[in-house]
Amino acid sequence: MTKYRTLVLATIGFNFSFLIWFSFAPFTGPMAEEFGLSLAEIGILASAAIWLAPFGRILTGWLSDKYGAPTVFAIVLGYVGIFSMASAFAQSYTIFFIERLIVATAGITFVIGIQHVSEWFEAEELGTAEGIYAGIGNAGAAGGALVLPRVFGEGWSGPLFQTNWRAAFFYTGVVSIVLAVAYYALGEAAKSDEKRQATKDNASFRGWFYTATRYGTVVLALAYVMTFGLELSMNGWLATYYREGFATNNLVLASTFAATFSIAAGLLRPIGGYVSDVLARNERDILPFFTGRYREQWTFVTLCFVVCSMFGMTLAGLTGEVLLAVAAGFLVGTGCALAEGSIFAQVPAMFPNSSGAVAGVVGGVGTVGGIAYPLVYSAQFLPDLHTGYSVVAASMIPIVLLTAWVFQPKIASVANEDGFTSDTRTTTPADD
Repeated sequence: MTKYRTLVLATIGFNFSFLIWFSFAPFTGPMAEEFGLSLAEIGILASAAIWLAPFGRILTGWLSDKYGAPTVFAIVLGYVGIFSMASAFAQSYTIFFIERLIVATAGITFVIGIQHVSEWFEAEELGTAEGIYAGIGNAGAAGGALVLPRVFGEGWSGPLFQTNWRAAFFYTGVVSIVLAVAYYALGEAAKSDEKRQATKDNASFRGWFYTATRYGTVVLALAYVMTFGLELSMNGWLATYYREGFATNNLVLASTFAATFSIAAGLLRPIGGYVSDVLARNERDILPFFTGRYREQWTFVTLCFVVCSMFGMTLAGLTGEVLLAVAAGFLVGTGCALAEGSIFAQVPAMFPNSSGAVAGVVGGVGTVGGIAYPLVYSAQFLPDLHTGYSVVAASMIPIVLLTAWVFQPKIASVANEDGFTSDTRTTTPADD
């Protein structure tokens, strides 16, 4: 069936987008040596991978509603591939930094795929379908950490490059262009002309502003800061952390340790969406509060788990045992996966005809954590490389408290209608 082909196509496209997005992470050591980068500058490079994502995701979410996911996805994969190939030839660090900044916009494809999948699947299947899409897609970071250092390892020698990271950037760029052509040729925007038109009709600035300021959109966006934003920060940082924090000088070993987090954060995400679907279908309460708000209860539980696991990350690191720290990282990844799956089970269910716009806001704002958190991890004012995780965990507590307020049944029942601004529309969107 076409809807399953759409799910497979979107998942493959996003999986590779995630791989190319964080393809720099396994090679921070060789790049630092070649360009003379300090540890703090590596932290900035990891942060820079997220700089353009907030605006890019917001824009492409709306564009996907307006023009259809296949066209927008193909354009992004195409230019990302070109700039990835170009970065392989950069001799100036300034030029290299700018080119990799553009390559990092591969991460905006997330909201395109979310919109594409939501155009094909019914409400009762959305959490599971979106979880499969995003979970396997996010695992692309683990694929990059596991595969790229092995394929393009130390001593790489090929027809064009003697430097391993340059070869990796060139050939991943080639694959990205091939996938762009495939997505455009094989993708179909929606399951029916009526569904496509309903989504397109809601793609106005007034409609976007309305949905962007609803309580549900805002709180899910902030929750995504502390989950997906956290995941982004860890994907770009953990290889460096395991290498520098535990004197693990083996590039492949450090990348493998980091990949355990990415595997958990990616492959376990469908479980988060599936549990949300099951609770909603069976109308099952799992908390003594938020009665009747089944998806919200599950989301709240997973957010609390993320905070606790981040404090555990610091405690594990302070023991000096790298394997304990790797296990703690796996638990953080598990928390991210479950929470992200639950959040994006709520998005299309709450805003069925504006899923691209809302996914863009939630996904775009969520990436802010990926910008800010690496700067905390590598901050020179901290006593060690382990304490930063607890600082980040403490900053998440106000977000959890805000979700507790919005998830109250009285507010949650109108969270897609009431918001932080008054309704100035002249028409009512079909999804209200």
